[in-house]
This record gives sequence, structure tokens and C-alpha cells, in this order.
Amino acid sequence: MLTLFGSVAVAVMFLSYWFEPRSKWFVLIFAGACASTSAYSALAGVYPITVIEALWSIVAYQRFSQRSRHEAS
Repeated sequence: MLTLFGSVAVAVMFLSYWFEPRSKWFVLIFAGACASTSAYSALAGVYPITVIEALWSIVAYQRFSQRSRHEAS
């Protein structure tokens, strides 16, 4: 079950990254998928990947915030 969770998280991460130029919401989905991959890595005991994916999630959320502000103005 854990492997299925990780596989789905990575697949969503890949697809949302691919569709990112289409909508700011794909950037937010990417951030959530990175957070899910981070959680999967933590549950699997792979802590270096946990940290890296958590950082990617923060970066993606910041990109979403910047893009939202840019599109609002």
C-alpha cells in the first residue's frame, strides 16, 4: 500500500509539473504532490529525500503565491 501511495504521489508530481504552464493551479498541485512524496519518503525511512521533497514543496508553493499575485495585478 505504501508503494502505491508513493507511485501515485510521484505520478501526480510529474503530471502537474508537465501541465504547470497551463494554470497556476497545477503549480499548487505540484506543491502538494511534493509534500506527499516527502511524506512517503519519511514513511519509507529515506530521510534525505524527505528533506529535499519538503524543500521542493516550499519552493513550489512560493512560485504559486508569486504567480497568483502576478495574475491578480
